[in-house]
Amino acid sequence: MKPILAAVALVAFAPLANAQDRKPSHCIAIADASPEFQYVQPVSFGEGLEEFTVRLSYVAHASFLIEGPDGFTAVTDYTGFLGDTAFFPTVATMNKAHTTHWTPNPDPRIPHVLPGWAPDGNNPIDHYLELGDVLVRNVPTDIRSGFGTVNEPLANSIFVFEIAGLCIGHLGHLHHELSDSQIASLGRLDVVMAPVDGGYTLPLPNMIALLKRLRSSVILPMHWFGDFTLETFVSGMEEEFRVEWRRENHIEVSLRTLPSEPTVVVLRPAYLRDDDS
Repeated sequence: MKPILAAVALVAFAPLANAQDRKPSHCIAIADASPEFQYVQPVSFGEGLEEFTVRLSYVAHASFLIEGPDGFTAVTDYTGFLGDTAFFPTVATMNKAHTTHWTPNPDPRIPHVLPGWAPDGNNPIDHYLELGDVLVRNVPTDIRSGFGTVNEPLANSIFVFEIAGLCIGHLGHLHHELSDSQIASLGRLDVVMAPVDGGYTLPLPNMIALLKRLRSSVILPMHWFGDFTLETFVSGMEEEFRVEWRRENHIEVSLRTLPSEPTVVVLRPAYLRDDDS
């Protein structure tokens, strides 16, 4: 298998549309709240979904499987391993802060592999992938050292998935606070996957402040190292967010079933496994 920089650049990257030809982002254009608090109890990955419903499965570390209507699938911070499965997604996004967030050898069957870093370190990479009713786009950020200085500019991306009327954001390996322009570029996010380790990524007080500012309906913590880290994050969110602890690794959401108050939903990561039955 050839390295990513040769193979992916020629094959897997989807051509980007000209700005004037792009589908408008409904995440930026719409800022509506949603009604009743309700979650549909999910089954396992690969099962059918109700109309306008998205399933999110926490696979490991910072990797989530996103499943939408019409067979769309995406894996965030794809590392090349998803579990005991022959499954491969339609879209794989990657960030390169650490090897636990990307792979140099993505599965060649994946149609669209989207790296979150700038190829030359100067000009930000710009993804605006339209697949039917789904839009996948990115907002570039920097990777910073432990001392807060810029270590590598434009080397991380927040990926936004606009699907089934929902706006779903994955913060990647976010190292710094977001500017007003970056937050404006994100738009309204109904669901956010947020790194909450508090050390390798944005410090917990700053991450909590960011999530309170975004005020998304559902927060899915990720990138935590042990229950103590996770519980520290949750305790910082409890004053303004409802908290749900779940035993399973997946959740199904739609515009009509988003919570009426912002909610942290804690999922337990689990690798994917094909049904042997």
